Amino acid sequence: MDTDDRRYMRKALFLAARGKGMVHPNPMVGAVVVKEGRILGTGYHRGPFTSHAEAEALGQARREAAGAVLYVTLEPCSHQGRTPPCTDAILSAGIERVVIAALDPNPHISGGGMERLREAGLEVESGLLAEDASRLNAAYEKYVLTGRPLVTVKMAATADGKIAARGGASKWITGEKARRLVHCMRRESDAVMVGKGTVEADDPELTVRMVPLRGAKPPTRVVVDSHLSMPAGCKLAQGGEPRVVVATTAAHDAEKAALLRERGIEVLVLSERIGQVDLGELMAALGEREVAQLLVEGGPALVTSLFERGLADRLALFIAPKVFGDERARSWVEGREVTDPDQALPLTWMNLRRVGDDLLLEAEISGRE
Repeated sequence: MDTDDRRYMRKALFLAARGKGMVHPNPMVGAVVVKEGRILGTGYHRGPFTSHAEAEALGQARREAAGAVLYVTLEPCSHQGRTPPCTDAILSAGIERVVIAALDPNPHISGGGMERLREAGLEVESGLLAEDASRLNAAYEKYVLTGRPLVTVKMAATADGKIAARGGASKWITGEKARRLVHCMRRESDAVMVGKGTVEADDPELTVRMVPLRGAKPPTRVVVDSHLSMPAGCKLAQGGEPRVVVATTAAHDAEKAALLRERGIEVLVLSERIGQVDLGELMAALGEREVAQLLVEGGPALVTSLFERGLADRLALFIAPKVFGDERARSWVEGREVTDPDQALPLTWMNLRRVGDDLLLEAEISGRE
């Protein structure tokens, strides 16, 4: 595959990324139809019950697609789902060559679309920019392989790791550009989760406000509250849209649970683990509700519990150019007992970028469950 192949595949990946926040739990897919150096059609998947990227690109190319090359970021489907198989559309259009970035990670599908096209006599190549394509659909891959969401922990802290002043004040540690980016992260997620402590300290709404939704579905709001002790007057306890799910245990306040249900809130009763909600069971329950990408904005208690259980996949740590220097100010992760550096939770840095006056450190978390 030559440099032109890479250029067209990069365009397909750029198109695929437009589906962020719109397609979960399905994958983001982009497609480009090219003939004799001319782009005839482009497309990307926009969400359930809409055309797949391949169909959209072929629809633009029309009859000129005969003899053309199709670049697609994920293996075309060969099964009947909400829409007809993309392999049928490709064969009907007369495409001669198909270049695929990554195979579908779904074990029930992987390889089927590629084989269907090859059996029909098409030239099929795969693996071009596969790492980029897989990274784009990391949430989809985890969801189809485990039934659980990809969990990203988002924290904002000072340069010395503090999330709030001694008395609890935390508005605003980071700047406006960082806060706007967090709202973009919410828009791209299926659910946003906090613990009871964050509800009591900040009374958050967990809605997307600083950026337009642009066709994305507002994320479900999730509260982890083992005994349903959050205030009945807090914003999340009022219900409404986007929907609210409160995860609790059998030891919850029955009267409070009835009140929340009257307000349209789902009270999700889960098993207890060391006096708290079993977070592993919660991840499975969210997966059953088609949450493929989960953004955690909780405090140190919830974050530490996720780390200890190996349930967090990624870390997005915003660092403000400030130092508190107060040992009694809370840190973004607390409660672990570490007597040797070898007990540290290992991270793999993915990206570092400046966001206004702040820094965003992004990492993958090792040692997951």
